Amino acid sequence: MPIRSLLTGLLWTACLACAAAAPRAEYKIVTATKTGTYIQIGQDLAKWVAGPADIGLEALDSKGSAENVQRLRYEPGVKLALVQSDVYQAFLDEAKAGNADAGDIIRPLRLIMPLYDEEIYFIVRADSPLNSIHDIKNKKIAVGPLGSGTALTSRTLYQLMFGEPLPPANTQYLSNEESLARLTVDKSIDVAIIVAGQPAKLFTDMKAEARNYIKILKLDEAAPETARAKKAYFPAVIRSASYSTWLKDDVPTLTVKAYLVTYDYGLQSTVGNLMRFADSLCANFDKLQANGHPKWKQVRLELPPLNQGWRYYPPMEKRLRACIAQRAPFGAPTAAQSSRTCTEQELVLGICKR
Repeated sequence: MPIRSLLTGLLWTACLACAAAAPRAEYKIVTATKTGTYIQIGQDLAKWVAGPADIGLEALDSKGSAENVQRLRYEPGVKLALVQSDVYQAFLDEAKAGNADAGDIIRPLRLIMPLYDEEIYFIVRADSPLNSIHDIKNKKIAVGPLGSGTALTSRTLYQLMFGEPLPPANTQYLSNEESLARLTVDKSIDVAIIVAGQPAKLFTDMKAEARNYIKILKLDEAAPETARAKKAYFPAVIRSASYSTWLKDDVPTLTVKAYLVTYDYGLQSTVGNLMRFADSLCANFDKLQANGHPKWKQVRLELPPLNQGWRYYPPMEKRLRACIAQRAPFGAPTAAQSSRTCTEQELVLGICKR
C-alpha cells in the first residue's frame, strides 16, 4: 500500500475517532421566574427538543424578557431566550431613536419562531372598588422587576390607555410574589400587574381561600381605553378552568406574544448544533404539544412574516421551513448616557445605568 494512502487512511480513522469523542454541546436558555410559564417552556424544550438532538439545555430563571435579551447577548453559554414581543420591539425602537447600547444589544439577535400569547393579569384586593382594567389610572401599581417583560408591558399599556406615562411616584418594581404580598398584606399598592401564560404555577398553587383576598380586573370592550390598548395588545380570556380551585368565572383580559430567540451565530459548531435543534423542534413538535405545558397547544409551527427590523436566524429558518413544508397542516453605558438622567424606559430595559 502506498505511504500516502496509508497516511490518509490513518488520518481519516483518527478524525472519526475525534468526532465520536466530541463532547455534547451544553447550552442554556433564559426564561423568567420559577413560578412562571416561561421556565416550564424552557424545560420542555430541554427534554423534548434538545435531548433528542444530543444537546444539553439548562433552563435558567430570570427577571424576565428585558433581562433575557441582555443575557442572550452577553452571557456565556446562553444560546436561547424567551422574549415578549413588546420588549423586543422596545429595544428596536430605542436603537432606532439613537440609543447605541440598545442597538449593540438587539441588532445581532434573531428570532427562531413565535410561540404563544401570554395573558396579562391585573390583580387587586377582593374588596377593591376597581372592577375593570381601565380603572387603574392614578393607582399605586406594582409592575414587575426592572429588567422584566412585565415592567415594560405595564408601562406600555398604561401609556396607550391613558395617553401619559405611568407616574414614577405610583410605580413599584417588584417580583410577582412581592407584589401580591404588598397588595394583600401591607396594602401599600392598589394593583399588581403580572404577565404569565395560563395556567401559571403562581396561580395554580392558590387554594380556594384566595378568592377572599384577590380578584382579577376585567377588560371592558366598551371603554375607549381598551380600544387604544388594542393597538399593540390583543383580547383574550383567563379561563376559570385554568385556576379551578379559586377562580369562579372566566375573565376577559389582554395578551402579549412570546418568541423563541437566539443570536446570529457564525461559528460552524454552534450553527450545526442549532440546525439540529431546529430539526428536532420540528420532528418532536407533536410531543411538545402532547406532553409539555398546555400553552404548547396554542403554538403553531410556522414562520409568519415579521415586522420591520425583525429577522429570523437563517440556518434555523431554512431547516424549519423545509421540515414544515413536509408536515401535514396543523395548528455597558456610553459616556453620553453616564452624563445624563436615565429615562424610565431605559431603566426598565436595563440599558442605562446611573
